[in-house]
Amino acid sequence: MRAIRRFTVRPVLPVELAPLGELAANLRWSWHPPTQALFAEIDDERWASVGHDPIRLLGEVPATRWDELAADESYVARVHDVRADLASYLTGERWYQRASAAAPDETWPASIAYFSPEFGITAVLPQYSGGLGILAGDHLKAASDLGAPIVGVGLLYRHGYFKQALSREAWQVESYPVLDPDGLPISLLHEEDGSRATISMRMPGGPDLLARIWVASVGRVPLLLLDTDFEENPEPYRLVTDRLYGGNTEHRLRQELLLGVGGVRALRAFSRITGAPTPEVFHTNEGHAGFLGVERIRELTTGEQGAGGLDFATALEVGRTSTVFTTHTPVPAGIDRFPRTLVEQYLGDQGATPGVPVDLVLGLGAEDYEGGDPGVFNMAVMGFRLAQRANGVSQLHGHVSRGMFNGLWPAFDEAEVPITSITNGVHAPTWVAPEVVGLATAQGADADGDDAEAFWAAFDKVPGREVWSTKRALRERLVADARRRLRRSWEKRGAAPAELAWIDDALDPDVLTIGFARRVPSYKRLTLMLRDPVRLKALLLHPERPVQLVVAGKAHPADEGGKRLIQELVRFADAEDVRHRIVFLPNYDIALALPLYPGCDVWLNNPLRPYEACGTSGMKAALNGGLNLSILDGWWDEWYEPEFGWPIPSADGLEDYSDKRDDLEAAALYDLIENEVAPRFYDVDGEGVPVRWVEMLRHTWAQLGPKVLATRMVRDYIAKLYAPAAAYSRLLAETPDGARDLAAWKARVRSAWGDVRVEHVEAAGIGDTVEVGAGLVVHAYVALGELAPDDVEVQLVHGRVDAEDDLVDTAVAPLRIVESYDGGRHRFDGDLELGRPGPFGYTVRVVPRHPLLVAPAELGVVALA
Repeated sequence: MRAIRRFTVRPVLPVELAPLGELAANLRWSWHPPTQALFAEIDDERWASVGHDPIRLLGEVPATRWDELAADESYVARVHDVRADLASYLTGERWYQRASAAAPDETWPASIAYFSPEFGITAVLPQYSGGLGILAGDHLKAASDLGAPIVGVGLLYRHGYFKQALSREAWQVESYPVLDPDGLPISLLHEEDGSRATISMRMPGGPDLLARIWVASVGRVPLLLLDTDFEENPEPYRLVTDRLYGGNTEHRLRQELLLGVGGVRALRAFSRITGAPTPEVFHTNEGHAGFLGVERIRELTTGEQGAGGLDFATALEVGRTSTVFTTHTPVPAGIDRFPRTLVEQYLGDQGATPGVPVDLVLGLGAEDYEGGDPGVFNMAVMGFRLAQRANGVSQLHGHVSRGMFNGLWPAFDEAEVPITSITNGVHAPTWVAPEVVGLATAQGADADGDDAEAFWAAFDKVPGREVWSTKRALRERLVADARRRLRRSWEKRGAAPAELAWIDDALDPDVLTIGFARRVPSYKRLTLMLRDPVRLKALLLHPERPVQLVVAGKAHPADEGGKRLIQELVRFADAEDVRHRIVFLPNYDIALALPLYPGCDVWLNNPLRPYEACGTSGMKAALNGGLNLSILDGWWDEWYEPEFGWPIPSADGLEDYSDKRDDLEAAALYDLIENEVAPRFYDVDGEGVPVRWVEMLRHTWAQLGPKVLATRMVRDYIAKLYAPAAAYSRLLAETPDGARDLAAWKARVRSAWGDVRVEHVEAAGIGDTVEVGAGLVVHAYVALGELAPDDVEVQLVHGRVDAEDDLVDTAVAPLRIVESYDGGRHRFDGDLELGRPGPFGYTVRVVPRHPLLVAPAELGVVALA
């Protein structure tokens, strides 16, 4: 019989142990080993059986055990000490407070809202599918550690993402367990009268959609999660938050409207109820949450935020100034695009944002550029148009993004497209094994301090024997965990216990271990390692230098091609001659990742370059004493050094997905493992330590460690995007009619730009022979039509020239107004010293100029000589 309703009954703890409930409710426990140790001490076997879930653990411990622990004065004292440490962590000054006090004249946002469709905080809150969610979770955790005033906004999915298993035929099988919110480390937001806080959103042709607001405490950071699965909603609405990335196109649109529009309303309710500061900056993590900008326009045009209602153009400028947009995908197929007719149905007076002209909203997401599809609404395009600041997630990805979205700024070269880069990072306290941290703290390093360079430099002092014995212990832990998972997987595939004795010898803690775990779209090339099965077997079974592979990854439920890749790899790994050297572990999630990264010696990544936006798994491996073996893509392209691992040569010039390209890159991979990686791993001294390998680990920790941290990433966001956004937003608010004037100025410039042109350029100061040190004097005659010289900047763009006379490695020098003539014509002059030899060229251009423009390309218009 099926239950008609389910809920979780929470335990009543002894008074002496009541702080355990508080510790379980704050997700800091997921990255705080002393708190985890307290829960493990309650019942170590039960702690493992509940998947290290404190809420479940507290509900399953018998009363007799509570009585024992309450009588244990030492344990009670430790509980109260850890609770006091949490209170200090939540209320004390951290980096953000110290830095803002030391630089009071700089802009420090009072609050930052961070929107994402998924958040990977811990395996016990499965609201993530892959890298985007893990990155979002690490962003919140690092913000908490820094004391940065961020609040997260997302959705609470009743089924989360799917659980993965394998059939007997090695085909991926998905299941969607129901998550009981009462059994999760979250709590409902309530109004002052005790009623549940809800937000509503108008839906076309029906009643309003309602959503509850759950709050997860991620250390100091509140994470608001909206949920529609409750009795006040009709059945179709209850399904809006059923599955992460599930359903058809209309279902996805409903989810994204709830995330963006509903998320802003949830923030307002949270601030009203708790007194939390109203966010000054809104960060859209990928395009899924882009409708938050439309809701903010609605607030401003109706007068809900600010004094009086603004017109659409003015409200757009107010919202843009304080919005940051991060794009994560390097492939157009990864962008959400909806039919324009569907978006039109869900917006406007009868939809989610009444009062906002639907035709103007449709314009925000229009692909109205060369090669665009006029019938679709592009969420990334809307994200760029609603945000004054945008970034990719590595230097290479920023370059790729500027090329992908150049159509929004067609008059500018790729380098000047206003998309910057902030390279992702990972949250070390979550991902680095305590044993690895202990190596540094034993040398006196402070794991909780602000000086990351000093902490990671401490590894240089650790004796090689200790480094290697620690890595061996972590490898042994991975082997034990992999065997348990492998046995469960085979049992689910229908194998009898008598068939599984071989699993006791699967993998070996003394063999070079290579890890490969990620989502399984085709461009990540899960099966590149199988390109030459004979050669791969030779590597796995080498008599002196064997290699073993631990592989994991999920294919999207609708991706039949990805499932076939998994099946191909699993069938290879099932073969009796190699199954002790290569394993596929189903259901890749945080719980699997935690022992995997520390236990691997090498992390393999072989995407089609340049389709890996960043790829943070290799960062996690590096922090745990792993070396990278990767295509130069994402972060690895940016920070690779020979001491960090090995680059796999990429055949970029060949067509993507071509057999020839895969053959070449697979052969290069085999060569590296056979001739460089394995020989170095097995080249040991008299104590069994591979000295050269350990030196590479030390160099990786010291030089790469501080770079790949999420705390570095969040600091970069604060300095480069959040603080400037807050400063511009305040400036706009403090200037009388500032936003209205800016909107009017933009409209006037766009209207008049057709008459702007460079009519004539004269050069003086150079003859037939030009030497270094010569002075170039330029006179530019420019027609501005109805615009004034103050509306523009006339620039001398100069640099080297290539064989096609294209300018490369350019610099810009502004020209000054010297004369004005009738008919809107002006002369601008400038001079330049020629400081280097070689081919040189220049041109003159005119771009809009305004104090509140972030980049010359912001309006997308330019006049060239």
